[in-house]
Amino acid sequence: MISLVDSGAIPRVPAGRPLSLTEWAALPEDAPGEWVDGRLVDEEMTDYLHEVVVAVLVRIFGTWLQGRGGFVGGSDARFAISPRRGRKPDISVYLPGGRIPPARGLIRVPPDIMVEVVSLDPRDRRRDRVEKLNEYAAFGVRYYWLLDPEERSLQIFELSPGGRYQYALGHSEGVISHVPGCAGLQLDLDALWAEIDRLGPPSPDDEA
Repeated sequence: MISLVDSGAIPRVPAGRPLSLTEWAALPEDAPGEWVDGRLVDEEMTDYLHEVVVAVLVRIFGTWLQGRGGFVGGSDARFAISPRRGRKPDISVYLPGGRIPPARGLIRVPPDIMVEVVSLDPRDRRRDRVEKLNEYAAFGVRYYWLLDPEERSLQIFELSPGGRYQYALGHSEGVISHVPGCAGLQLDLDALWAEIDRLGPPSPDDEA
């Protein structure tokens, strides 16, 4: 059973504790952690820069989808990507005229796009660049975006007929006017980098 902290019914579930997919799906939407091999694992360590990038991309996708149909979701959406994996991508996009996600509950419908904003931690970088690359391909996500604010780069991978990702696009600057699978979408990387450059320096406690 999942223990509750207080009357607010916030679950106390230690990372690494055995947990069923049903239990993971039933956690409150703001409860942290992904589900890997029957256990709750820590999510990536995010910072304000990470959240700004996610917010900008959600706004860009949302504006582009307006009037076209489709959906864009944020980082608390829970996907059952395999019988042993439950993931929460930073952004998920269902393109117009395609598959439709459920309004509530665990999502088993692959989106057309999953986006991960790469963090500084080496463990998180490996998870995004290796583990999730393979997992999202097996789940059937057509496009996987990796946006790395540290390297100032965007990579887009497209699912091949053989079920593996192939490199489709890579940019570090300028305006991308031909985004794979997103006709009419323009992505200004220079404007995105300028947005995060307005943030202040790291807090003294975080400086090594």
